[in-house]
Amino acid sequence: MTQTTPVLHHLVMWKLKDPSQAAEFQRLLLSCRNLVTGMLEFEVGIREADLEANVDVVLCSRFADAEALKAYATHPHHQTVAAQLGLMREQRHVLDYWA
Repeated sequence: MTQTTPVLHHLVMWKLKDPSQAAEFQRLLLSCRNLVTGMLEFEVGIREADLEANVDVVLCSRFADAEALKAYATHPHHQTVAAQLGLMREQRHVLDYWA
């Protein structure tokens, strides 16, 4: 049996002040894709009218290790985007876990 190295999953969900801004929020988030080495996956989804949701935007990302996630979180571009997103959001929920 082959054992795989666990990766760090970083999930973030937002409820926006104005849900009509979801596409702009998604565009800003996607500008953070591939910012750092060790970012393995970066996917952004937005609420769709015919599907169940209690949030407007979700980020599903995976990192090779905690150092890669820290490098992403502290990257200057991410910091700039996070400040813009903070003005647009009502709530933010995050979960980091190994799998």
